[in-house]
Amino acid sequence: MKVANTEPWPRTPEEAIALQDHLRSRVVAENPRPPAFRTLAGLDSAYDDHGNVVAAIVVLDAANLEPIESVTARGVTDFPYVPGLLAFRELPTTVQALEKLTVTPDLLICDSQGLAHPRRFGFACHLGLLTGVPTLGVAKNVWGEYDEPGSERGAFSTVSLDGEPVGRALRTRAGVKPVYVSVGHNIDLDTACAQVLAATTEYRLPETTRQADRLCRRLQREFATES
Repeated sequence: MKVANTEPWPRTPEEAIALQDHLRSRVVAENPRPPAFRTLAGLDSAYDDHGNVVAAIVVLDAANLEPIESVTARGVTDFPYVPGLLAFRELPTTVQALEKLTVTPDLLICDSQGLAHPRRFGFACHLGLLTGVPTLGVAKNVWGEYDEPGSERGAFSTVSLDGEPVGRALRTRAGVKPVYVSVGHNIDLDTACAQVLAATTEYRLPETTRQADRLCRRLQREFATES
């Protein structure tokens, strides 16, 4: 899969913040064409206290949520831990993994934030701009405030940050804590929430996220064993 040139990556928090502020106006929070998502990719990444980074991507058939392809990558980062700038610890390794894919997914579902971010430019937004592929963030935790949605599957409420709507708290299972969905790039919020629900079957999280997380954890264990 082709990914836009990402060099040079910011080396300091100040450079990273400046880049987020520069790029956020390019995010498109609507569908550029009628959505037709035949393949969905789940992305997950993690790092340890030594700066070792792992990334995992699983591509699923949207019709039956069966895996089509999976790839992983390992990297190292010395970018400091700063809330709101975690993308700069994880994105370079994620890009390495994406470039191993032999198929280009129709939708990228990130275990991260999109517009629901202090500078309205989370990991999902950055990745969407790099790839040009419709991208959304579905997170387990939230920046901002929201009212508890109804208890039934599909119920949602608006997530606001500094008084501005930035995403939704979406109930994917009846009576279970919601997930937090926000636009990354080239998708609108209604479509993003519909795709998260369609990819979520028995559990709270969509299958894209669950399968990528499982692969990422396995890669972490292998990395730790080798170290």
